[in-house]
Amino acid sequence: MDRLKRKNQVNNYKLDKIVVHKLFNVIEQSDIKVIMLYIPLKIEINILGLITKLRKEKKVVLVPFMEGESFSLVKYRLPLNIKQFGVKEPHYSNKYNKKIDLAIVPIIGTDSTLRRVGFGKGFYDRFFQKNHKNIKKILFVGRKYCVSSEIITDDYDVKGDAYITPKR
Repeated sequence: MDRLKRKNQVNNYKLDKIVVHKLFNVIEQSDIKVIMLYIPLKIEINILGLITKLRKEKKVVLVPFMEGESFSLVKYRLPLNIKQFGVKEPHYSNKYNKKIDLAIVPIIGTDSTLRRVGFGKGFYDRFFQKNHKNIKKILFVGRKYCVSSEIITDDYDVKGDAYITPKR
């Protein structure tokens, strides 16, 4: 994680733009109307430009709203508030409990099972455990392709459908 924080900011900007472009192409090529995204921390792919673009195209953009040990989804709205762990989120609005066409989830890495290695708090694991039936497809994103040759995840870790990085 320290290595992710020390990465060159200009390089991160370029890498993030590549991933955002790939994500937008995936969304454009599919009939995706409802998208779960995240509001990025500094060590995650910055997708704020994608959020703006999707909102202009009248897509339903959902982001996490922290609730105890997990989160619910709410529509992305400005202004954003800073909560625990430096997480930004919109003001609380009605929870979204319907079908989601695509969930884009930040990861540190994965293993051969394509299960998420995240930041160790379990927020995404608990959310997906409760809501997996409503989510059609899960895409993982990261700045660096990190796949362990050993299985380091557990059955309860979120399982993705694909993993997008700047080079893969």
